[in-house]
Amino acid sequence: MSIIISRNGEKAVPVEKSSFDREDYLQQYIYQNPESIPLSQLKENIRLLILVREFPTNSGPIDAIGIDRDGDLYIVETKLYKNPDKRTVIAQALDYGAALWKHSNDFGEFISILDNHTKKVFGVTANEKIKDFFELSDEESELLVENAKRSLDEGKFKFVVLMDKLEDRLRDLILYVNQNSQFDVYAVELEYYKHGEYEIMIPKLYGAEVKKDINVASSTSERRK
Repeated sequence: MSIIISRNGEKAVPVEKSSFDREDYLQQYIYQNPESIPLSQLKENIRLLILVREFPTNSGPIDAIGIDRDGDLYIVETKLYKNPDKRTVIAQALDYGAALWKHSNDFGEFISILDNHTKKVFGVTANEKIKDFFELSDEESELLVENAKRSLDEGKFKFVVLMDKLEDRLRDLILYVNQNSQFDVYAVELEYYKHGEYEIMIPKLYGAEVKKDINVASSTSERRK
């Protein structure tokens, strides 16, 4: 697959799709450019703040944990297509969710881990970073943190799997999980192109349509009852 690019009136040239050499490069890119995850397909005007990379759990470090304006928590897992069995990434993400859920017994510890990271990277606490990023008042900030605590208590996370290429079986598995469970699992395929000093990312989100259908059906059922 290739794309056509031109610059300042120069002759357009085809650029072939590239590949990521290392997962940590993909992790760092998402950490610095969370808007590359097209979450606007889930909710309008949504913004994602990546609070921490390599969040420690008993099941191993979570690649990244993010939060949105509503206090929803996101578990982000990155995998390269060259990994042997791509489908295991779903089980791994859910395992991380179960491990993170254990922090619901001590929300203070959860915040402390976030604070250690945000102070090191941004020079402020997690709450201060959240407040500044989403431009919140003190009251709005407190409400967001309370919503995040509720998400943690209930283990209601949004799982995002990032890959440079998605296998058909993995797409089918995500659709199946979303259709038959309360989990929110999404996959983002990041097409990567490199031409000289320029890098181009084209993200595609999978799994959102099924979840929307479920929400509509559930709402209709509730009204009928």
